[in-house]
Amino acid sequence: MTNFIRVVGDNENNLKDVTVDIPKHKITIFTGVSGSGKSSLIFDTLANESQRLLNETYPSFVRQFMPKYERPKVEAIENLPASIVIDQKQLGGNARSTLATITDIAPIMRALFARAGKPHIGAVDHFSFNMPAGMCRECQGIGRKLTLRLEKMIDPNLSLNDGAVLFKPYQKLEEVYVGAGVLDGDKKIKDYSEDELERLYYGRDVGKVPNGNFKITYAGLIDRFNRGFLENPYEMTEKKQKTIDEMTINALCPTCQGKRLSEEALSVKIGDFNIFDLMEMQLNELPEVLLDLPLDDTNSISILVEQINHLVELGLGYLTLNRETSTLSGGESQRVKIGKHLNNSLTDMLYIFDEPSIGLHPRDVASLNNIFIKLRDKGNTVLIIEHDPDVIKIADWVIELGPKAGIHGGEIMFMGTYEDLFLSDTLTGKYLSKKTKLNDNPRPVNNFLEGVESSDHNLKNQKLRIPENTLTVLTGVSGSGKSTLIDSSFRVKYPNAVFVDQSGVNGNSRSNSATFIGIMEPIRKLFSKETGQKVNLFSYNSAGACEFCGGKGYTESSLAFMETVHETCEVCGGKRYKLEVLDYRYKGRNIVDVLDLTIEEATEFFYEVPMIRKAIKALNELGLGYISLGQATSTLSGGEKQRLKLATEFYQKGSIYILDEPSTGLHLSDIERLIKIINHFVDNGNTVIVIEHQSDIIKQGDWIIDVGPDGGDAGGRIVFEGTVGDLKNCKFSTTAKYL
Repeated sequence: MTNFIRVVGDNENNLKDVTVDIPKHKITIFTGVSGSGKSSLIFDTLANESQRLLNETYPSFVRQFMPKYERPKVEAIENLPASIVIDQKQLGGNARSTLATITDIAPIMRALFARAGKPHIGAVDHFSFNMPAGMCRECQGIGRKLTLRLEKMIDPNLSLNDGAVLFKPYQKLEEVYVGAGVLDGDKKIKDYSEDELERLYYGRDVGKVPNGNFKITYAGLIDRFNRGFLENPYEMTEKKQKTIDEMTINALCPTCQGKRLSEEALSVKIGDFNIFDLMEMQLNELPEVLLDLPLDDTNSISILVEQINHLVELGLGYLTLNRETSTLSGGESQRVKIGKHLNNSLTDMLYIFDEPSIGLHPRDVASLNNIFIKLRDKGNTVLIIEHDPDVIKIADWVIELGPKAGIHGGEIMFMGTYEDLFLSDTLTGKYLSKKTKLNDNPRPVNNFLEGVESSDHNLKNQKLRIPENTLTVLTGVSGSGKSTLIDSSFRVKYPNAVFVDQSGVNGNSRSNSATFIGIMEPIRKLFSKETGQKVNLFSYNSAGACEFCGGKGYTESSLAFMETVHETCEVCGGKRYKLEVLDYRYKGRNIVDVLDLTIEEATEFFYEVPMIRKAIKALNELGLGYISLGQATSTLSGGEKQRLKLATEFYQKGSIYILDEPSTGLHLSDIERLIKIINHFVDNGNTVIVIEHQSDIIKQGDWIIDVGPDGGDAGGRIVFEGTVGDLKNCKFSTTAKYL
């Protein structure tokens, strides 16, 4: 049985004593409804145990600096390889982290210019904006610089004597500047000569000037502000930061114009290009340019072209190597991580992917599938959590969990080939064989909500028009300009439109589902009314908090240089409340029992409390019946957070809603439910715009807007507007080919 990874008696989270054999050196896809237990089996069991066992091979000194993994609730795991987890977490990083640095393409490019660039200026460091030798001195290699907003400092239509200085802390300087004879106090600022403006703003050559009984070194308004607010970050107070936010703008560096490098580095070229020119090209255009460079070093070029082509194959051809990693979406981040691993020489590894097709247009899924096949053919085991039928098709083996979510899931419903799954009577099998029809009865289009014309990023002077009281689906290949069109055309005109994306819930360990949808306070009041106790006694953030752990449910141990360790509170047992609070009950349950209820259970429990029932019903309708009232929002997935935010808007009317890829993380059966929910919003008199690649949602739209025809510079145009019936006949639309 060494050809299988064997899991015996897995009871992690909602799993119900699951025993399963997973074939090694194959592609196995795990599917099932959201919350069915896929992540519990793959991430919380296999990935965590693999990493835990691997960490134990390191010396104790090294282990103290590494993440801690608890042993999963499983009887045994056999034949488990070392794992590489490629999840949806954003790469993050600061302004110095770019696509080139995260993929290790930057060092090769720098070495190339250090060796072959003309004129020769020195070592590799001279071409890095993160090193003193190569960075622009003005912006320290950031490419941007906080710049004073002069309109906030000076009114050019006034003279100094009439109060031209608008910034209150500097208004007394008007007397100094005029009294010292440096500037004309009666002349309007807009009439100043260049020399006078230089003295007003900088005045570095003026020297000492009288100020009452003393002499002070003269400083112009801009120089004074820079020294007092921007050049001393070690004395930053909240008040000072507020002033900086109000008075400055993050603008391109005036010296390097956003190129980050020194003039010396930018003067070095290979052929007609400096290093910035190449880093700023779209990835799908760069290989051809690299191959045409007049170089003898073909080995470095071959390595660069191979790595860049991997990223292009993953549907990232519209990006540039200069793209900051902090601006990449979760789906883009995951594909960048995949690209990194394609270049390594490791074999017999366990690769784990979490819905890698997220954010991908159907056109790009085929390229993604080829990547998984390459990894498998190199001798690795590939495990993928996925809902997209086009990805499921390539599986050597499919495992479906279910039958439903939460306490109603956690069981193996199917194991076998894709062909067998297609013919099975499981939930996934039924929906794979079910074809969604095109919307042949769209809502009538009368009035349009029109945005402004925009040429931001790759847009070609485009304006978004959305028909009122309809479901509009905005689609197009990755990088075509959909999000830019929404942000720079439509939301500029309609800033009050409700934007629901996956970053909409900023959760922490003290925020839970009940607090977010606004029912925690009513629940506390029910307990207060029933027991005669104060409302705040039933809050773990207030009087009811366990005094030992402060209502966290755990204690923290800071062990000098070791990682902080969280341990379940020994007094409250992780329940977060004082023990005496648990003696007070409402309908036979204490406050912890109530917070442990799933949304589905709470719907029945609070049936006689209309305000609470209404809010909970919205969560249930949105397919979140399996999460608990007390579940921390920080533990929710991106798709769950998005639906949680949508629940707070469920009963609103007359609004504009923009949903950013709401199908993320949803099973095919959940998507059918989602379409019903969206139609509920439209039927309530709302206008709904959905940014989406999922074909079933596109097919059900009243009005389709396709942006393209491709990504990056080859996109940025609206190639189609109309009904889905007309879209399939549009020869310019890439989306039409995949309906």
